[in-house]
Amino acid sequence: MRAKEILPVELVFSPQWWNKEIGLSFDKDFFFHPVRRVEDERKMEQHLWNKWGNYGLGSEHNSDRPEVGAVHLASGFMLSEMVGCKVDYFESAPPLVICKEIESLDSTLADGAFKSDAFKSFDDMREALKTKFGYVTGDVNWGGILNLAIDLRGQELFIDMNEDQEGTTTFFSSIAAMIEKFTDDMQESSNSTSISVNRTVSRLDAPVLLHSECSLTMISEDMYREYLQVYDIEWSKKKTPFGIHYCGVDPHRFSAAFSEIPDLDFLDLGWGGDVALLRKHLPQTFLNLRLSPVELGHCSPAEIRETILQLVKQSGDLNLTGICCINMDDKVSDENVNAIFETRKEILETCNV
Repeated sequence: MRAKEILPVELVFSPQWWNKEIGLSFDKDFFFHPVRRVEDERKMEQHLWNKWGNYGLGSEHNSDRPEVGAVHLASGFMLSEMVGCKVDYFESAPPLVICKEIESLDSTLADGAFKSDAFKSFDDMREALKTKFGYVTGDVNWGGILNLAIDLRGQELFIDMNEDQEGTTTFFSSIAAMIEKFTDDMQESSNSTSISVNRTVSRLDAPVLLHSECSLTMISEDMYREYLQVYDIEWSKKKTPFGIHYCGVDPHRFSAAFSEIPDLDFLDLGWGGDVALLRKHLPQTFLNLRLSPVELGHCSPAEIRETILQLVKQSGDLNLTGICCINMDDKVSDENVNAIFETRKEILETCNV
């Protein structure tokens, strides 16, 4: 799976950054009001263009785009709200999912997801945009099976996984079915499912279904194989192209298990991951290298350059490599952002690309 350009770079800034920079509020209307959806996304594009248009950011600043989801944020919350979790909204922070802490595994909770107020608000907004523009773009961060299961059951889920294999399997299957229905609906309406998971997928040749598996960092490789790998294998076969988002520090721990997925086209791998080991196991997978927004907040441009050069070298194939940094706040200077793009430029010039 290759990108439309060699070594693409994507950046996502935190709500706190946006609020401080241009006064955006991330209240509920930001996500569900059709007028706000269009206006605020254009404001974000314009601001990115003003600051880094020379590097290609904000290229849609001259158009009103009916984005159904917040494609300039990293914020997975809506499916959790659809299955009954409380979600708090803030001025300068992403929506916060409050764990529902259900008393036992309940595979019927997902049945009512598409009758929930959250989905109705989303669908009404989407229909309003489609009526006005004739089409919609973008998508909604849909999270992942284990992420949603933890939002519902809390830490008791890990006891269930050890003591109730049948119940846990049924519970996961119900969540997977809901996710599949949601992403199929999204794909049909906007030809996209996962830009809101990571914007880099918009740079690839075809729309990627990107499964968020951040919480794998909390379980063993054996437990992944027992409960969750089956869904990744199934989706990789019928939802091509397919990818995994793993923002934890140890994606390499699952390198062998991920290599057993027939067609893993894309791996979004967290800061601290052993890129060389992952490349060894996944020679044909697009590796999206995530820089740490925390590290970028206090390191120098020279250190950023050295880090990127090392990571890209470990990945080994420029055609199967991307760079991103997600949730940067105001501690990350414009100079350090520039360093990311300038290092990419240096790599391409050095390789005569």
